[in-house]
Amino acid sequence: MPPQIVDSHCHLDFPDFADDLPGVIARARAAGVTRMVTICTRLRQEPQVRAIAETFEGVFYAAGTHPMSAAEEPMATVDQLVALARHPKFVGIGETGLDYHYTADSAAVQQDSLRIHITAAQETGLPLIIHARAADEDMARILAQAWRERPYGCVMHCFSSGPELARAALDLGFYLSMSGIAAFPRSAELRAIFAAAPLDRILLETDSPYLAPPPHRGRRNEPAYTALTAQVGADLFGLSPEDFAAATSANFDRLFTRAARAAQAA
Repeated sequence: MPPQIVDSHCHLDFPDFADDLPGVIARARAAGVTRMVTICTRLRQEPQVRAIAETFEGVFYAAGTHPMSAAEEPMATVDQLVALARHPKFVGIGETGLDYHYTADSAAVQQDSLRIHITAAQETGLPLIIHARAADEDMARILAQAWRERPYGCVMHCFSSGPELARAALDLGFYLSMSGIAAFPRSAELRAIFAAAPLDRILLETDSPYLAPPPHRGRRNEPAYTALTAQVGADLFGLSPEDFAAATSANFDRLFTRAARAAQAA
């Protein structure tokens, strides 16, 4: 049996998986990926994402407004997110965050949206799922200000920012999630950031259908490939695949407590 691991962030509702979703889930389980969190990035699509989580054992979901869509989607409300969070398979708030790489013109709207999602995480006790790109200073400032007002849990999903944002997040008790980017040959600096982080703050994810690790780079990513990123992480920390899988799964359970309780009850 392969080590049991968790894909903490994927997008199973995306069209890339429409004709193959049962096969995707089956291959994930065969690779040792026993649990997945599928992420809704536009709240109007929440019913479809929820239906996937309800259909498949071991699949949970989260919902929010992606920062790159913040200017074109209706602004979420705290009440709306809190209401969604009542579903037993809803385990996190987001993804939300800041992305100034392509959408810097909507920075103010993104920040407003981010603050709404933070408040929902504070109200529900569910972890915040953060997307950050080319906005490190604003991201660190907003997250820290809100945390000082009322602490909350958080994962920096698909972390690929610099060491300053990594340190700011870790200092707040947040988690860094390792995606297939960490396996790219030119990602030595990113691997060094992960290697310098505490083992008990590392999660695994695919962000599938994007960012497939080698040898699948350039093709559709899927949750089964979490195992390939896990091998990179095990090598970074000098651990066996089994020990690294156990550590990151324990980290997931510590942050995503609702998913952990569901696993214990199963």
